[in-house]
Amino acid sequence: MPQRAHGLAHVETTRAALAAIDFVALTPHEREDLLLMREEEKIARDVYLQLHDRWRLRPFDNISGSEQAHMDMILLLLERHGLPDPAHGLPIGSSNDPALQTMHDDLLARGLQSEAEAIRVGLLIEELDIFELQLAASRTEKPEILAVYADLKRGSRNHLRAFHRWMHRLGTTYTPVHLTAAAFAAIAGGTHESFH
Repeated sequence: MPQRAHGLAHVETTRAALAAIDFVALTPHEREDLLLMREEEKIARDVYLQLHDRWRLRPFDNISGSEQAHMDMILLLLERHGLPDPAHGLPIGSSNDPALQTMHDDLLARGLQSEAEAIRVGLLIEELDIFELQLAASRTEKPEILAVYADLKRGSRNHLRAFHRWMHRLGTTYTPVHLTAAAFAAIAGGTHESFH
Protein backbone atom coordinates (compact mmCIF):
# COMPACT_ATOMS: atom_id res chain seq x y z
CA MET A 1 0.00 0.00 0.00
CA PRO A 2 1.45 3.40 -0.89
CA GLN A 3 2.74 5.51 2.02
CA ARG A 4 -0.01 8.13 1.96
CA ALA A 5 -2.80 5.57 1.52
CA HIS A 6 -1.41 3.63 4.47
CA GLY A 7 -1.43 6.82 6.54
CA LEU A 8 -5.04 7.56 5.64
CA ALA A 9 -6.09 4.01 6.51
CA HIS A 10 -4.34 4.28 9.87
CA VAL A 11 -6.09 7.58 10.65
CA GLU A 12 -9.47 5.96 9.92
CA THR A 13 -8.62 3.01 12.17
CA THR A 14 -7.72 5.48 14.92
CA ARG A 15 -10.99 7.37 14.38
CA ALA A 16 -12.99 4.17 14.90
CA ALA A 17 -10.99 3.27 18.00
CA LEU A 18 -11.57 6.71 19.55
CA ALA A 19 -15.31 6.42 19.05
CA ALA A 20 -15.35 3.32 21.27
CA ILE A 21 -13.65 5.03 24.24
CA ASP A 22 -15.64 6.82 26.94
CA PHE A 23 -15.29 10.59 26.77
CA VAL A 24 -13.47 12.34 29.63
CA ALA A 25 -12.72 16.09 29.56
CA LEU A 26 -9.15 17.27 29.07
CA THR A 27 -6.93 18.72 31.76
CA PRO A 28 -5.26 22.07 30.99
CA HIS A 29 -1.92 20.29 30.39
CA GLU A 30 -3.52 17.84 27.94
CA ARG A 31 -5.22 20.67 26.08
CA GLU A 32 -1.98 22.65 25.81
CA ASP A 33 0.00 19.61 24.67
CA LEU A 34 -2.48 18.62 21.95
CA LEU A 35 -2.62 22.13 20.51
CA LEU A 36 1.18 22.37 20.50
CA MET A 37 1.56 18.90 18.98
CA ARG A 38 -0.76 19.79 16.09
CA GLU A 39 1.43 22.78 15.21
CA GLU A 40 4.73 20.97 15.73
CA GLU A 41 3.65 18.20 13.36
CA LYS A 42 2.73 20.91 10.83
CA ILE A 43 6.20 22.42 11.14
CA ALA A 44 7.75 19.02 10.43
CA ARG A 45 5.50 18.44 7.42
CA ASP A 46 6.06 21.92 6.01
CA VAL A 47 9.85 21.87 6.41
CA TYR A 48 10.05 18.42 4.81
CA LEU A 49 7.87 19.44 1.87
CA GLN A 50 10.05 22.47 1.20
CA LEU A 51 13.30 20.56 1.62
CA HIS A 52 12.05 17.93 -0.81
CA ASP A 53 11.30 20.68 -3.33
CA ARG A 54 14.89 21.89 -2.96
CA TRP A 55 16.87 18.64 -2.76
CA ARG A 56 14.51 15.93 -4.11
CA LEU A 57 15.77 13.47 -1.50
CA ARG A 58 13.33 10.58 -1.08
CA PRO A 59 12.93 10.60 2.73
CA PHE A 60 11.53 14.13 2.69
CA ASP A 61 8.77 13.09 0.30
CA ASN A 62 7.86 9.90 2.17
CA ILE A 63 8.08 11.38 5.64
CA SER A 64 6.14 14.56 4.81
CA GLY A 65 3.21 12.25 4.03
CA SER A 66 3.62 10.54 7.38
CA GLU A 67 3.70 13.91 9.14
CA GLN A 68 0.38 14.75 7.48
CA ALA A 69 -1.04 11.54 8.99
CA HIS A 70 0.37 12.60 12.37
CA MET A 71 -1.35 15.98 12.00
CA ASP A 72 -4.60 14.21 11.13
CA MET A 73 -4.42 11.97 14.19
CA ILE A 74 -3.92 14.92 16.53
CA LEU A 75 -6.80 16.67 14.77
CA LEU A 76 -9.03 13.71 15.62
CA LEU A 77 -8.29 14.34 19.30
CA LEU A 78 -8.86 18.10 18.95
CA GLU A 79 -12.23 17.47 17.28
CA ARG A 80 -13.19 14.89 19.90
CA HIS A 81 -12.68 17.48 22.63
CA GLY A 82 -14.11 20.46 20.76
CA LEU A 83 -10.82 22.32 20.54
CA PRO A 84 -10.05 24.79 17.74
CA ASP A 85 -7.52 23.71 15.15
CA PRO A 86 -4.51 26.07 15.40
CA ALA A 87 -3.38 24.98 11.93
CA HIS A 88 -6.70 25.52 10.17
CA GLY A 89 -6.36 27.35 6.86
CA LEU A 90 -2.66 28.06 7.28
CA PRO A 91 -0.52 27.77 4.14
CA ILE A 92 2.68 25.74 4.09
CA GLY A 93 5.38 27.47 6.10
CA SER A 94 3.01 29.57 8.23
CA SER A 95 2.13 29.52 11.94
CA ASN A 96 0.03 31.81 14.12
CA ASP A 97 2.53 31.32 16.95
CA PRO A 98 5.57 33.62 16.59
CA ALA A 99 7.89 31.18 18.39
CA LEU A 100 6.83 28.29 16.18
CA GLN A 101 7.14 30.47 13.08
CA THR A 102 10.70 31.32 14.09
CA MET A 103 11.42 27.62 14.64
CA HIS A 104 10.11 26.78 11.17
CA ASP A 105 12.09 29.58 9.52
CA ASP A 106 15.32 28.64 11.30
CA LEU A 107 14.99 24.93 10.46
CA LEU A 108 14.20 25.66 6.82
CA ALA A 109 17.09 28.10 6.45
CA ARG A 110 19.48 25.48 7.83
CA GLY A 111 18.11 22.74 5.63
CA LEU A 112 18.43 24.82 2.48
CA GLN A 113 22.20 25.17 2.95
CA SER A 114 23.12 21.68 1.73
CA GLU A 115 21.83 18.12 1.43
CA ALA A 116 23.82 17.11 4.51
CA GLU A 117 22.40 19.99 6.54
CA ALA A 118 18.89 19.08 5.35
CA ILE A 119 19.33 15.54 6.68
CA ARG A 120 20.63 16.93 9.99
CA VAL A 121 17.50 19.11 10.21
CA GLY A 122 15.41 15.97 9.71
CA LEU A 123 17.23 14.24 12.55
CA LEU A 124 16.79 17.30 14.78
CA ILE A 125 13.05 17.49 14.09
CA GLU A 126 12.51 13.80 14.77
CA GLU A 127 14.43 13.71 18.03
CA LEU A 128 12.57 16.85 19.16
CA ASP A 129 9.26 15.16 18.29
CA ILE A 130 10.21 12.08 20.31
CA PHE A 131 11.27 14.22 23.27
CA GLU A 132 8.08 16.32 23.18
CA LEU A 133 5.87 13.25 22.82
CA GLN A 134 7.54 11.59 25.79
CA LEU A 135 6.92 14.71 27.86
CA ALA A 136 3.29 15.00 26.73
CA ALA A 137 2.67 11.31 27.44
CA SER A 138 3.93 11.80 31.00
CA ARG A 139 1.22 14.46 31.51
CA THR A 140 -1.81 12.33 30.63
CA GLU A 141 -3.47 9.09 31.68
CA LYS A 142 -6.15 9.06 28.98
CA PRO A 143 -5.84 5.84 26.94
CA GLU A 144 -6.88 7.42 23.64
CA ILE A 145 -4.27 10.19 23.94
CA LEU A 146 -1.56 7.75 25.03
CA ALA A 147 -2.41 5.49 22.08
CA VAL A 148 -2.07 8.34 19.58
CA TYR A 149 1.16 9.54 21.19
CA ALA A 150 2.55 5.99 21.05
CA ASP A 151 1.74 5.82 17.33
CA LEU A 152 3.41 9.17 16.71
CA LYS A 153 6.51 8.16 18.68
CA ARG A 154 6.74 4.93 16.69
CA GLY A 155 6.53 6.93 13.48
CA SER A 156 9.13 9.42 14.63
CA ARG A 157 11.54 6.63 15.57
CA ASN A 158 11.15 5.18 12.07
CA HIS A 159 11.69 8.63 10.55
CA LEU A 160 14.82 9.15 12.63
CA ARG A 161 16.18 5.81 11.38
CA ALA A 162 15.51 6.79 7.77
CA PHE A 163 17.34 10.09 8.15
CA HIS A 164 20.15 8.33 10.01
CA ARG A 165 20.67 5.96 7.06
CA TRP A 166 20.86 8.95 4.72
CA MET A 167 23.31 10.64 7.08
CA HIS A 168 25.69 7.72 6.55
CA ARG A 169 24.99 7.68 2.82
CA LEU A 170 26.04 11.33 2.61
CA GLY A 171 29.07 10.77 4.84
CA THR A 172 28.04 13.33 7.43
CA THR A 173 27.57 13.27 11.21
CA TYR A 174 25.00 14.44 13.75
CA THR A 175 25.13 15.17 17.49
CA PRO A 176 21.81 14.74 19.37
CA VAL A 177 20.37 17.84 21.00
CA HIS A 178 17.18 16.72 22.77
CA LEU A 179 17.84 13.03 23.47
CA THR A 180 20.81 11.51 25.25
CA ALA A 181 23.48 10.05 23.01
CA ALA A 182 22.60 6.58 24.29
CA ALA A 183 18.86 6.99 23.64
CA PHE A 184 19.51 8.40 20.18
CA ALA A 185 21.89 5.57 19.27
CA ALA A 186 19.42 2.95 20.52
CA ILE A 187 16.67 4.34 18.29
CA ALA A 188 18.91 4.90 15.27
CA GLY A 189 20.25 1.36 15.49
CA GLY A 190 16.85 -0.24 15.89
CA THR A 191 14.76 -1.96 13.24
CA HIS A 192 11.70 -0.53 11.47
CA GLU A 193 8.58 -0.67 13.63
CA SER A 194 5.27 -1.60 12.02
CA PHE A 195 1.89 -0.16 12.99
CA HIS A 196 -0.67 -2.66 14.22
